[in-house]
Amino acid sequence: QVQLVESGGGLVQAGDSLRLSCAASGGTFSNYAMGWFRQAPGKEREFVATIGRTGGRIDYADSVKGRFTISRDNAKNTVYLQMNSLKPEDTAVYYCAADRWGSGRRDRTQYNHWGQGTQVTVAS
Repeated sequence: QVQLVESGGGLVQAGDSLRLSCAASGGTFSNYAMGWFRQAPGKEREFVATIGRTGGRIDYADSVKGRFTISRDNAKNTVYLQMNSLKPEDTAVYYCAADRWGSGRRDRTQYNHWGQGTQVTVAS
C-alpha cells in the first residue's frame, strides 16, 4: 500500500510561487496516476491537477490552468505541483492522491490513497 507525504507549503504573498512535492513509498509508484486536490476552510475538497502513470494525460482545473504545472519523476517516486502567480483564493490545504486504476481523473472518490496535506496560504 502506497504512503504519500506532501511538503513545500507555506505562507507567501500574492504573485509569488511555490513548489509542492509529494513523496510516495510502499508501492510501485509508476502503477499510479497521481492527483493534487485542495480544500479551503468550509469548502469541499476540489480537484486541482492530475497526471497519468508515465507523465502523460495531464489535466487541470480551470481555476489553475496556465498558472500551475503538475509533473512527476518516477525514478524519485515523487509528484510535483509548481504553483505560479498565486492568488489569495489559492489558500487551502493541498493534498496529493494516488489512483491505482485510472489514468488521471478529476473525481476524488476514485483515488485510493491520500497524503496528510500541506497548508498553502497566500496573503493579499
